[in-house]
Amino acid sequence: MLNQIVNVPDDAVININYVVLKEGVTVDDVMEKLAYLCEHVKTYHSDTGFYGGFVALNTGGVSLEGSTVGQTTEHPLKDREVLIITFWRTLEDHEESHRSEGFNKLFKEVAELTESTYEVVYQMLWQGKAYDPEMAKKAREAKQTA
Repeated sequence: MLNQIVNVPDDAVININYVVLKEGVTVDDVMEKLAYLCEHVKTYHSDTGFYGGFVALNTGGVSLEGSTVGQTTEHPLKDREVLIITFWRTLEDHEESHRSEGFNKLFKEVAELTESTYEVVYQMLWQGKAYDPEMAKKAREAKQTA
């Protein structure tokens, strides 16, 4: 995959916008609008606190091994919940990005296709990429001898 997010600082602010699409609205219906919205943020805020972001679709799968809330095997918002996850220097930088007329016009177009949007702010506590195969082997060996 090209254009991946790298070097997000450890003190980054993470905004997760939980977007629930209206019944009958498909991801295809909303993707172009989301693409324009995301491109706007990259264009106008890459030098004012925006580090990067991504958009993800709820596939309906539920990890039984990673969940503690029952034995549901399919999430009720399958194919209707989209997460817009962005990384910022500060919450203030994020909020400022949303005050522009251009952003608001594009966000309104997305919002017209949704039941709701709810954006929650998080502080980065940990991040890490996978080890390469050689380093993974060394890490396992170190754990076995500890």
